[in-house]
Amino acid sequence: MDTLGTVLVGLAILVGIAGIIVPILPGSLLVWIAIVVWAVVVAEPAAWAVLVAATVVYGATLVVQYAIPGRRLQRAGVPGRAMLLGFVLGVIGFFVIPVLGLFVGFVLGVYLHELARHRTHEGAWTATVHAMKAAGLSILIELAGAMISTSLWVAGVVLT
Repeated sequence: MDTLGTVLVGLAILVGIAGIIVPILPGSLLVWIAIVVWAVVVAEPAAWAVLVAATVVYGATLVVQYAIPGRRLQRAGVPGRAMLLGFVLGVIGFFVIPVLGLFVGFVLGVYLHELARHRTHEGAWTATVHAMKAAGLSILIELAGAMISTSLWVAGVVLT
C-alpha cells in the first residue's frame, strides 16, 4: 500500500476512535473495516495476522462491552427497558439537540422510566446514575478495544 493509502486508513481509524468518544459513528466497526481494507490491499502474511488479531479483539470487545456493564446494571436492579428508553430518547435527542442531545436524551429516558417505576426522585436518580456509569464503562471498553486494534495496525504497518 502506498503512503496515501496508509494515511487514509489511519484517518479512517482516527474517525472511528472519535466516533467512540462522541458516539456519532459506529466507531469500533469503522476501525475494524479500515484494518480489513488495509489487509486486503497489502495482502501480506503480516497484514493477515494483524487482521485476524484485530478481528479477535473486535469480537471480544463487542461481547465484553455489553456483558460487564449489563451485569452491573442487573445487580443494581436497573431493567433493560430503562436502558432501551434511554437509547431511544438519546437518538431522538441527537436530532433535536445536535451531539449533546444524545446524552441528554439518554439520561432523560432512563430517569423517566425509573421515576415511573420507583415513584421517587431518589430511586430514579440512583438508577440513572448506575445507567450512566454502565454507559461510560461500555464506552471505555470499546475505546480500549479500538486502541488495541489500532496498535496492532501500527505494528503491521511497520512490519510490512
